[in-house]
Amino acid sequence: MSKLTYPKYANLCGWNAMLPERTPRAALSEDVTVDYAVIGAGYTGVAAARRLHELDPQARIALIEATTVGEGSSARNSGFTTPDVLPRTASMEMAEKARNQTRLFTEAFNWLTGIIRDNDIACDMQKVGSIRAAATEEGEATLRKVAEVAKANNLQHTILDRAGIRERIGADYYRYGLHMHDTWLLQPAALIRGLIDALPANITLYEQSPVREMRREGPGWRLATEGGSVRCRTVVLANNGFIPRLGYLKSRMATIFTYAAVTEAVKGADIEHLGQSPAWGLLPSHRLGTTLRRIGRDRLMVRSLYAHDAEIAQATAISELRDRFQRRWPALQHVDFEYVWGGTTAFTMNGAPWWGKLEDGLYASGGCNGSGLAKGTMLGRRLAELIRGVGNAGEVEAIMGEASWIAPEPFRSIGFRVISALESRKAGLEA
Repeated sequence: MSKLTYPKYANLCGWNAMLPERTPRAALSEDVTVDYAVIGAGYTGVAAARRLHELDPQARIALIEATTVGEGSSARNSGFTTPDVLPRTASMEMAEKARNQTRLFTEAFNWLTGIIRDNDIACDMQKVGSIRAAATEEGEATLRKVAEVAKANNLQHTILDRAGIRERIGADYYRYGLHMHDTWLLQPAALIRGLIDALPANITLYEQSPVREMRREGPGWRLATEGGSVRCRTVVLANNGFIPRLGYLKSRMATIFTYAAVTEAVKGADIEHLGQSPAWGLLPSHRLGTTLRRIGRDRLMVRSLYAHDAEIAQATAISELRDRFQRRWPALQHVDFEYVWGGTTAFTMNGAPWWGKLEDGLYASGGCNGSGLAKGTMLGRRLAELIRGVGNAGEVEAIMGEASWIAPEPFRSIGFRVISALESRKAGLEA
């Protein structure tokens, strides 16, 4: 088993850096015995741990995080979330599946927002919608099909032309857009920090405690870290793309790195180039396109680029992100990036997650494919219910599907490079 069982990033997370400094919880430094151990303190792991507590209030639960809260993948995203499921390449044939998935997501989304409300978690959560935008003729054709599904599924939306998009975001780059009303933007590092602070007392978080080894021990499991060990009867693997590093699901998912940059504060008259909407987020029509956000009054975020299994050079990431930024806002070429960072997600061949029971006392959820906040919360919550024998266990797999087989190395890396090159060429100006 690889010793590096967690992502080791070259740069700190910009979302986390924009917040006040936080003191991490103590690392595991002794041998402990609990009822449940959850590996990964992201949205899926936190949801699983909290739901296990709700269903088994007396249970002792260990939540084990390899790095520190706010520096993991849950904070290294764009901060979009919605209860509505509307795939980027949605077609009328997919409408019913999207409706069923929306039902699952809405249940989890309402549960999550209830936790945020009840615990006064300050994470700048705003219902401002999101713009699905196309810069090319092909992208527009794709979005017009998506609009048909949105209409069929009664999802509130507004069609935007070039002028409508320009008014909102200040860029004349996009020719067609779909404004989805029921999307929320938030500060992801603030959210995951707040969810951790709101955990019940019998859930113990251990930070900076990567699990180096896990093995059967009697009727349960023993998880070993550098400072101690956890013995338990049930383990939940919620570390997404790094589940294979612990020896499981190697043929079902791969780790993908994506990159984001946030500008320095834009000053003076340059503010007008950020658009008339005080808060907005934009998602591309193509999966290798560029995601954009306005952050606060005076910053822009650009998220793009994909790499398989390891980070690309920092200079390359900055250069590519600047190219995307400057093509959209040529009048802001003098504005520098203040934060640039990479983050991981778990990619599966067919876009479905792997979710369920691996063997006795061992459960996993992985393969979020870049939409982890509402989906991860739903999968973690439902995994706890599966463990406790609550609800309809077959519903998640029936509605979400199951991750299909993915080729081993070196074919996996070769395939990623070939497909990435082809898709990048296809994306064109969407990138």
